[in-house]
Amino acid sequence: MARIVFDLDGTLIDSAPDIQGVANRILNDLGVAPLGLDETHAFIGNGAAVFVDRMCRARGIPKGQHAEILAQFLAVYDTAVTLTHPYPHVVTALENLSAAGHRLGLCTNKPIRPARAVLAHLGLDGFFDTVIGGDSLNTKKPDPAPLLACFETLVSSGAGADTPMLYVGDSEVDAETADRAGIPFLLFTGGYHKGPLDQMSQTGRFDSFDTLPGLIARCLS
Repeated sequence: MARIVFDLDGTLIDSAPDIQGVANRILNDLGVAPLGLDETHAFIGNGAAVFVDRMCRARGIPKGQHAEILAQFLAVYDTAVTLTHPYPHVVTALENLSAAGHRLGLCTNKPIRPARAVLAHLGLDGFFDTVIGGDSLNTKKPDPAPLLACFETLVSSGAGADTPMLYVGDSEVDAETADRAGIPFLLFTGGYHKGPLDQMSQTGRFDSFDTLPGLIARCLS
């Protein structure tokens, strides 16, 4: 048995089209140019507030309007699920890992309400013993505290305190979080990373979830 914690956006799910849609409805009302999908990918990773700040700065929106725009964004974020989908083989990989006895958790910078909403919409919520969102603690990744708290909660869910730990993510934020927490990191190459893959600290990497259970087995052997 191991404790395995996953990131969400860009790791288990491709949520960028829904996030782009919410952003562009707001930008359209402001009469400014919409975000492209590449821009959306680039702005994801540090939570909703940072996403909105990056979006506003990219469109020259005055700082004084950012708080109001963030409130508008969060007001509809919970329902932004219709274009989001799991990456191929995610469900099968989670089924296999659960069947093997591993305890699974999720640690994301997405606020907890939209995180739980999209997990429920996609039928993924039953796989995780614990979910920590970007507003569950008073700090976010790459601070290691949320990730470490997630692993600690898995102990109270039945995993032994001495069971191995692995973190699975897709971005520089995830790699830094794992490094600062001292946790082995497995990098999904198909997500929202912003720079060269080789520049991220990692224990291993994979480009398809059908290979993840085997990679985890090798890491634990």
